[in-house]
Amino acid sequence: MSKNIKLVHPRDQITEVISRIYKRGMTTTSGGNISIIDDDGNIWVTPSAIDKGSLRSSDIICVQKDGTVVGKHKPSSEFPFHKAIYEARPDIKSVIHAHPPALVSFSIVRQIPNTNIISQAKHICGPIGYADYRLPGSEDLGEVIAEEFKKGYKAIIMENHGTVLGGSDLTDAYERFEALEFCASTIIYGSQIGTPKYLTDQQIDEFEAQATGVLPEMKTTTYPSYEVEKRLEICNIVKRSCQQGLMISSYGTVSMRLKGNDFLITPTGINRWDIDLEDIVQIKDGKREEGKTPSRATWVHQEIYNRNPNVNSIIMTQSPYLMAFGVTGEYLNVRTIPESWIFLQDIDFVKYGNHFRKNNNSEIVDNCPTALIIENDSVIVTGDKLLQTFDYLEVAEFSAKSIVLGHSLGEMVPINDEQVEDLRMKFLA
Repeated sequence: MSKNIKLVHPRDQITEVISRIYKRGMTTTSGGNISIIDDDGNIWVTPSAIDKGSLRSSDIICVQKDGTVVGKHKPSSEFPFHKAIYEARPDIKSVIHAHPPALVSFSIVRQIPNTNIISQAKHICGPIGYADYRLPGSEDLGEVIAEEFKKGYKAIIMENHGTVLGGSDLTDAYERFEALEFCASTIIYGSQIGTPKYLTDQQIDEFEAQATGVLPEMKTTTYPSYEVEKRLEICNIVKRSCQQGLMISSYGTVSMRLKGNDFLITPTGINRWDIDLEDIVQIKDGKREEGKTPSRATWVHQEIYNRNPNVNSIIMTQSPYLMAFGVTGEYLNVRTIPESWIFLQDIDFVKYGNHFRKNNNSEIVDNCPTALIIENDSVIVTGDKLLQTFDYLEVAEFSAKSIVLGHSLGEMVPINDEQVEDLRMKFLA
């Protein structure tokens, strides 16, 4: 989907985003609905009782400002609350409603997830409202939801129902939706292995205050063919990470070394699903490509490349099961199966704030381990080829998931020291 969504028809925006939501397992065939209100006051909305896994642009319904319905299906049964939101909040231009499992868990225990669980979510999601239960599809439901939106909320937990979120456009609404479900998942998974810890508002403000684009700009930039290949590789891995739930729209950095200590890195402030070749930022001789703002984690990547000549690619991201360990501080023992230990050995853990540039923390950049978890922030995975690094990330997330899921069965029995030594001799000697 084009980053300039004003150039994409509402029908196509809606089908793209509902496809992402369905494929990520955040709604069912029959559940969830999306709408966009255009500049003429017409509301484009998903149809009622049509498979969310195979929606086409031609399936999207237009409810015109005068109430005329244009399309071959009925509009979503939840259309009344979409309309009520737009009437209550003229700044809201898109609405997403769905039943993602983690947020439904919060809705049925009647709690609101604390978005201070990770660094950027508070600012993306904003404060979270709560709407009492009303009959689905009813005018009453529209009224209670609209009342919450009138209070200034853009994200609402719907009691025993799910969630509804609004945004300045569909990309904004989806980033909020995805970040909130990620927070909910991380809290739930973390609670299975320990006690989640939350960041203070001051810690989050310090994260947000980190300067971006502090590197000076280079005057001219050349694009040799081998670099174009690497840009494509980065874009493909970012999209694959998003598709597999290893990265979310609002957070995730990927980089690849070029020659010497020069490298390519993803930008800040651009939805990860929509990153394109031209968005990737070249860092050369300590300078950034003109007119582009690289990730705020650029300094970490730069120092890893400077001090670790064998590292040629880095992924810094948030994935739910790894972050369950990141928010609890519980030790992630990857002596689960041979593959996990061979690829990862031990995963280090550093305190929140040590990844800020002002600290220039040697735990992160000196002798960088294959994988490292930063408290309440992210996981950093390093390797040679980017596909290899992505494989390490997958293995780490699968290992974390196995431990979280296995926790209810009993105490983990790791591979013992003798078995580890056998692995070391056979695969690492």
